Order: sequence, then C-alpha cells, then structure tokens
Amino acid sequence: MKRRRLTHIVLAGAVTAALGASGVYIAGASADETTVAGRLQAESYAAQSGAQTEGTGDADGGKNVGWLADGDWLRFDGVAVTGTALSARIASDNSAGGSVELHLGSQTGTLLATFPVARTGGWQKWTTVTATAKSVPAGAQTVFAVMKSAQKSDFVNLNWFTLGGAAAPAPAPSVPTGDGWVPVDKAKWDKQLAEYNATVAKPVPAGNVRVPEFNASCKVSHRLSDDPIVFPGMAGASHLHTFMGNKSTSAASTNASLFAGLETSCEPKEDRSAYWIPTLLENGKPVDPHGVTVYYGSRLKDPTKTVPFPEGFRMITGDAKKQVATGKGAPAQFWCAGAGGETGRSADGNWPVCAKTAELTYQLTFPDCWDGVHLDSPDHKSHVGPTGPDGTCASGRFPVAIPSISFVIGYPTSGSSAGFQLSSGMASSMHGDFMNAWETKPLAQRVRNCITQKAKCDSFGNF
Repeated sequence: MKRRRLTHIVLAGAVTAALGASGVYIAGASADETTVAGRLQAESYAAQSGAQTEGTGDADGGKNVGWLADGDWLRFDGVAVTGTALSARIASDNSAGGSVELHLGSQTGTLLATFPVARTGGWQKWTTVTATAKSVPAGAQTVFAVMKSAQKSDFVNLNWFTLGGAAAPAPAPSVPTGDGWVPVDKAKWDKQLAEYNATVAKPVPAGNVRVPEFNASCKVSHRLSDDPIVFPGMAGASHLHTFMGNKSTSAASTNASLFAGLETSCEPKEDRSAYWIPTLLENGKPVDPHGVTVYYGSRLKDPTKTVPFPEGFRMITGDAKKQVATGKGAPAQFWCAGAGGETGRSADGNWPVCAKTAELTYQLTFPDCWDGVHLDSPDHKSHVGPTGPDGTCASGRFPVAIPSISFVIGYPTSGSSAGFQLSSGMASSMHGDFMNAWETKPLAQRVRNCITQKAKCDSFGNF
C-alpha cells in the first residue's frame, strides 16, 4: 500500500498501454465524473503525476483526486478562465499543509493563482478555499495544478475548481459507481442471503460464554511485496507484506483463485480467505508473528441482524500512509502482552519495550457495517463504515450489519530501545487487508450460531 509512481495510458478509465517509468498518467475524462455547471472536476485531468482517484464523501458525489504530495501535478486541457474569482474544494488531514498553484501552459508556466491548504480535520472533511486570478487569459487554456508543501507526505485531496464562473448547487448524493466501485452480483447475493436465512441455529448449551464470536486461528504462510487489493496483478509493486491464510495469495489473486487454492495456514480449512499485514522489522530483519487469531464478532448492541460477507468481498483497515509519532498513550498502539507488560519505550518513543516474559502485540479492527451494494471501493474502505446515529447499521450510510473482523497479532519478541520498523514505515502505518474466501455454508452456520445468538465459539464453530 505504499505510494508508487507507476505509468499508464488511460482512455475513458481503461488502461490501454504502459509508458515506462516517467510517473505520468495520460487520461480521458472519467466516465463517472459529476458534471456541475461552472466546475472543473479534479478527476477530469488530461494527465497527472502522483495522483489517484477515489470515491468522495463530498456532496456532489463522483470522485476526488488524492494521494497528492509536494511536486505532484494535474493537467487540464481546453480550460476557460472566465473571471478573477477562483475557488477549490479541498480536504486534508495533514497539519503541515501547503498550497495548490495553478500555472498556465506548463508546471512552471505563468502563475494564475495560489490556493492555501490547511488541515480540514480529515481526508473527506471538505472545505472551499478561494483565490484571485492574477489575470484572465483569453481563450482555451492548458492549466496545471501543482502541489507545493514543505514536507513530502501526502497533504491534500482535491474535488473540484471553479475558474471564474459561479458553481451551480450540488446535486443530492448518489450511489457511487465507476472505476474502483465493484458492485455485488445481486442475484448471487440474494441467493446467498436466502441460504443464510434458511440456516437453523443450534441450541446454545448452558454455561456458554455469551459473547458474539468465532475465530480463525492462523499461522504465517509467506511474505511477498504484493498487494492483490491495492496493486492487483502487479507483482512486487507493494512494500513487504506478511500473509496468513490462503497459501496461494499473490498479486494475481482473485476470488476464484482463492477458492481454487485449497491450502491454508488457518483453521478451519473451510476458510480459504487471504489476510495480510505489513511486515515487522527488528534490526532490519523480518519478524513473523507466531500466530494471528482472526476474530469474527460484533460490537453492536444487537447483533441479531448480522449477515455473512458476500462472496468476493474485500476491505482494508488502517492507513499505510500515516507516518506520525505514537508515543505512550497515543491511539492505535502496539502493546506488551504477558507477565510484566511494558517496561519502557524505544529511544524514539514510538514502540513499547516489553518484559522478557511479555511480547509485542497489536490488534486491528475492521468496521461493523456495509453499504450492501459494493464488494469493494476505490480506497477499499468507503463501502464499509461505522454505525448510524442510534448505534445500529440500519440508521446510517452503511445499513447492513456484517461480522466485525479483528486481527490479534502476537510477535515472539520483547523489543529493545532500538525499537522496530514496519515495511510501510512508522508504527502508525499499521494496517490490515481481508479478501473473503470462506465457504458460504460454514460461514453462514457460524454467523447464525455464534454471532446472532451472542455465543462464544471456537475455530471450528463449536460452542
């Protein structure tokens, strides 16, 4: 999931040829961009360097352009600048900030205007910033939006510009479609749901711990610099990942290939899903977990409406791009499990030092709710999300309750003042990926028996 500078020719959203290693993309207007009078949609660039598109949470739907850092740029052809009052719709979760410069003709051409960028509170927390054009050039222009920041991390998302014309009111949000949004096969999903609804729950024995939970108990399978969700079909394009579960998992993996790969490093064998995390490095050498327990449960007050994952479902939690300090007490911490616990911190303060009787541990938790429409989304997160205002999935943007997955990862090391590193960078970049390849009937029976009845089950679905 690390930032890559890859090169493709893209015409109407379809990749047709590769150009080497210049880091430049040439593209036609996105087929699903939102057309609003007076707006220049960021995703309608003719070429770019360093950018990616994703579905946006902003009011006008469509896409935004993200993963933008210092020196990245977007090129727009045939643009009319109709006045001096310009605006840009931005979002940022980087406190360093920066600016977006508009240049005419080239990246270093005549400066048209500069938009300031400050932290807005999130990568989908949108605000409109304004600038005044230094002049109004006549006729159609080639305009470059050039990113400027004093640091190298991604610092801004862009949704649209207005270049002198008043923007029309944004239309109501719509169901996202287009590149990266993978729709569920409704007929197949309806059939899977019907089979699940016909599943009869087994009686819960007296004395069972009433916690909605079952699990898959996994060992490390292999390590590869692959990521079949973020970089499908692109072997070696990612930072190093540690894989659990399906032993065939690689950049080429698909739902069909996972079901065809019968060998798994998890129990039960009916789970041929793929799970992966960035590789932990100690003194530059990989440290494999001695085991990863993948818990399937529910954090909802009422888990009875939970349904299994659809075939082909996949998602990511965490942020491989997040590179911030994680001192003692910071959220999303690695910690020490075992007698003696934490005895100190690494020299940089970002990692715990454990007692010799304890070990480094981490827990990754995925969302409880799903939009019910998409198997995947452009950022591999936007099709899932939190509960609604009343604490249920049904009251929010993601109306379908799914099992909440949690990876509990134990490493056979106590650490030292030297600390660790992840293949994705700092401790804050910890993340996890999931590609569902459970056999549907065993998964359905576990959801029915264990989650909807609030009953603790083991890896084999037994009470």
